[in-house]
Amino acid sequence: MKKKFPLLLVLILGIIGIIPYYLPHSAVQNADNFLRNDFLRIISTFAIVLGLGSLMKVHYDKIKRHRANFQYSYVLIISFVITSIIGLFGGVEGELFLPTRIGSFQFDLQTLYTNIIVPLGSTMFALLAFFMASASYRAFRARSLESSLLLGAAFIIMIGVLPLGDKISPHLPSFAQWIMDIPNVASKRGISFGIALGAVATSLKIILGIERSWLGGGK
Repeated sequence: MKKKFPLLLVLILGIIGIIPYYLPHSAVQNADNFLRNDFLRIISTFAIVLGLGSLMKVHYDKIKRHRANFQYSYVLIISFVITSIIGLFGGVEGELFLPTRIGSFQFDLQTLYTNIIVPLGSTMFALLAFFMASASYRAFRARSLESSLLLGAAFIIMIGVLPLGDKISPHLPSFAQWIMDIPNVASKRGISFGIALGAVATSLKIILGIERSWLGGGK
């Protein structure tokens, strides 16, 4: 019963999710809107509580057992507690009963997000450029015909988008743009089709109960 009920639930909800795409009746669409908006919000709320509880448990266990880099778990837990208190009792922009301003210094949730999370995210994306450069160096080695084509296309595009490319040849920028518009878009569409077919196949395997690894037992 522990496995049959989740499988039956996934089967029913999977069929309910497919039906609205083929039945444009107003009753079916209204029921679908309710499930996608109201019902999913309720489930998402419970999922957030479960996820946050699991996150706190993992980092508390990491601190307790003094695992590698456990000092950062203190930062996460303290930041989580402070942010939760400010968000719950101080509001997004300080409109609730908890004061979130000391003189000209503000520490409401929106200010914390704008001045801490946004710069941290920008820093992470800036650091990704170095990892991409390192990966490109390893990938752009002419070891085979495919890697040679990749290296040649990358070289043409990098030169073509620079002002130097127009000085080398007036046709180089247009050729680089052609590579981006035709072969690149065609390959992206092929990858998108492959991803879509894989998602459909995986979804059908889960709905029909063929794929059961999500139950945790492996079969």
